[in-house]
Amino acid sequence: MSRDAVIFVNLGTPESPTPQGVRRFLREFLSDRRVVEIPRLIWWPILYGVILPFRPNRVAHAYQSIWTEAGSPLKVLTENLVDQVKQSLLEVLGEKTPEVYCAYTYGQPSIARQIAQLQNQGVERFLLLPLYPQYSATTTGSVYDQYARIIKSSRNVPDVRIQKSYYQRQDYVAALVQSVKAHWQEHTPAQKLLFSFHGIPKRNVELGDPYQAQCIATAESVAQALDLPADRWLVSFQSRLGKAEWLKPYTDVVLSEWPAEGVESVDVICPAFAIDCLETLEEIDVENRELFLASGGKRYQYIKCLNDNSAHVFMFSNIVLEHFA
Repeated sequence: MSRDAVIFVNLGTPESPTPQGVRRFLREFLSDRRVVEIPRLIWWPILYGVILPFRPNRVAHAYQSIWTEAGSPLKVLTENLVDQVKQSLLEVLGEKTPEVYCAYTYGQPSIARQIAQLQNQGVERFLLLPLYPQYSATTTGSVYDQYARIIKSSRNVPDVRIQKSYYQRQDYVAALVQSVKAHWQEHTPAQKLLFSFHGIPKRNVELGDPYQAQCIATAESVAQALDLPADRWLVSFQSRLGKAEWLKPYTDVVLSEWPAEGVESVDVICPAFAIDCLETLEEIDVENRELFLASGGKRYQYIKCLNDNSAHVFMFSNIVLEHFA
């Protein structure tokens, strides 16, 4: 076995599209202080008294609408990407190829479990590669937290590097640009290209989270490479939760207002998501499509995440090669 290992880290997914499976996942996810920063005395009654008793039924129905025979799209597509990157590295490195696995911040296999198993098999150096192009404390920050807990509980502390972000990489931007161009080869370009990023509370940014600036930088780079004028594209934020103000403009509000402003067609891309999941396949491609069309829009197209396409595999292979050069 190689002395080196790469562990791709994604958020996670329920093990089954049932209220019970969703409840277990939401309990772990929404108990993370990085995800919800509300004081526990206020948050626990909301989580255990309001969210966990009622929300899982609705969310389970949404998961059922996207679930495949192979399982959760997020897990299936993440594993496909990992397999493709491993094959790409084998072609370059041969016997020196690091071990390549995936783990999830919430659910199994966990980061701690994967590192422990690989250490027992002789792996000495690790690269944790979170599948979050733009850094946020709510996502990549949780990966750092989990590694910190591993350090605290370890006598033989693993040698770990973490890829903090990759929003600025030319091969990442090129992969997004290629995906848009490929979509436009099959479909007439819409009047607007909407970059819909996952939202976070506005307060997080005010306290120093760089996520919003990195999202805007990503969109600007892609728009520039596509030669899009400023009136052809926009950045928005989706998936808000609760009553606090989140980053604006909100994706659903933009899509409901655009038809009245004369926008009849829109292409939507979600660059904060490396892998298609509930927030893209159901929230964007179903809920927001229905909202735009019901508001008077004529044509709505969702541009899929990079998933396991060749440009995405090429980018991640480059990252691994750079770390272990």
